[in-house]
Amino acid sequence: MTSSFRQKTLQAQRAGAVLQATAALLWLPQAWLIALAVQAIADGQGVPSIAPLAAGVLLVGIVRAWLDGQGVLRAQIAARVQLSHLREQVVQSLMQASPLDRGQVPSGQAASAVAEQAGAIVPWLSRYQSAMLKVRWVPLVIVCAVAWFSWIAALILIVAAPLIPLFMAIVGWRARSASEEQMLQLGGMNAFLLDRLRGLSTLRALAAVDATAQRLADHADNLRVRTMKVLRIAFLSSAVLELFSALGVAMVAVYIGFHLLDTLTFGAWGSKLSLDAALFILLLSPAFFEPLRELSAVWHDRADGEAALNVLEGLSANAMPLPGARSMQADLAPDRGAPTVELHDVHVQVPGSSAMIDPVTLHVAAGERVALWAPSGAGKSVLLAQLAGLVPLERGEIRVDGQALNDASAQRLRQRMAWMGQRAHVFAGSVRRNVSLGREDVSDADVQRATQLASLGEVLAQRTAVALGEGGMGLSGGEAVRLALARLAVHSHAGLLLVDEPTAHLDPQMAEQVTQGLLQIAHGKTLIVATHDHALAQRMDRIVPLMATANDWPDAVEPFEPLAPVAAQECA
Repeated sequence: MTSSFRQKTLQAQRAGAVLQATAALLWLPQAWLIALAVQAIADGQGVPSIAPLAAGVLLVGIVRAWLDGQGVLRAQIAARVQLSHLREQVVQSLMQASPLDRGQVPSGQAASAVAEQAGAIVPWLSRYQSAMLKVRWVPLVIVCAVAWFSWIAALILIVAAPLIPLFMAIVGWRARSASEEQMLQLGGMNAFLLDRLRGLSTLRALAAVDATAQRLADHADNLRVRTMKVLRIAFLSSAVLELFSALGVAMVAVYIGFHLLDTLTFGAWGSKLSLDAALFILLLSPAFFEPLRELSAVWHDRADGEAALNVLEGLSANAMPLPGARSMQADLAPDRGAPTVELHDVHVQVPGSSAMIDPVTLHVAAGERVALWAPSGAGKSVLLAQLAGLVPLERGEIRVDGQALNDASAQRLRQRMAWMGQRAHVFAGSVRRNVSLGREDVSDADVQRATQLASLGEVLAQRTAVALGEGGMGLSGGEAVRLALARLAVHSHAGLLLVDEPTAHLDPQMAEQVTQGLLQIAHGKTLIVATHDHALAQRMDRIVPLMATANDWPDAVEPFEPLAPVAAQECA
């Protein structure tokens, strides 16, 4: 959010707060007119004397209602605009995170925080500032007005007032903590529900539906307990407020009553209070506590709003940045043709370990097919992600066609690349949308050609509108891999193909089909494959072993015998 925009929204909120505070102060002339009207009736005056006073009460009431409505409207609009920009910032921050960041929050929790929990910020932004302004000025003005007639009534209000915010603050601290716990539980339950809905077919196949339903019920019961805890604190806070405000008003009323009965003759600056003055004090006493009562409600709004804001800020606080995501560079037509790739002293952290692969220095010629050879878990995927500009480069340098891959160039260079991960996600929808991924420049003919190159099958190639289930329902493991190959093939402008373990978990026959499809798609392009499959590696022009100390590898890494580099003619 820019500073100018923040300043404008704050100005709008301040304007709304001033209007609402002014509307609250208009109760003083309105109460005085009412007191004068009652005094006139007690004196036996007729309607002609009371009519102007009643008209004044009506006129002030109309102005008061209009000012209060305008103040609320302006504050609401400013808060809504600020919330929209806050949501936009959070979404942009999530979009600028690396898709390979394993520490990112679940999508269900992020959606719940942005769409649902963020709504708690609006009451805080729209009501808290006006409530604080009223608390600062309205009671002070009312006390001055009451003290003009009776110093003892003003003293009663002054003594009762500080007790309310003191106990409200004590209760409010606990309310904020309870609200944060409740929002975290709500986000966790939404994430759990979305994850289980995505894998519903798998749960049914494993007969785990009942167990999942029980876990969801436990989540819901925990959320119910935490929600009731927040409500109990809110009711306690309201009880504290009403108790002290009622005691304050009652003490003023008792004093006024005994004073008018001549039982208590002190406290009115040496003279007895008139009926209109006494009634004026009684009308102002509840209004003295009204800003504190409003602050009580807004105090919980503030606790909920700050908790929601902390949740939003935590969504992307430790996210791994995507190189080039913040670049404002305009989209340019990508260069065509197979590029060269150069790695100079690139350091790769082995996942799950403090060990590192030996620094990689490599030159891949244009149109060359290279296999990065290492066992599972040794760091091939991380290196491939660095080549794709999906993970920040810690040390070293990567060049594509002689151009350094950095924040300034990553966005444009990625347009020349096509990426295939180990687990390609299948979206609910047609084959065409799953292959094109919503790109408008991809035609039906492009999709059909891509599915044919990937050997996806005649049925899917001819019926591109067939619906697929979320997560790959309706596709076998081999068909899901070939669907990912079709996504590679549809990128006709991509000259660099980066493929991560395409034959992992496939039987030999299916692995051979995937290998043949990959080689067809890679014709005339530069291909870099991360693999520990001997058969696939032998089909490449060159094999580059990624070496590290075997004792430093994670336990999940199985020992292997690295192949010797193979020359292009040996693979022919």
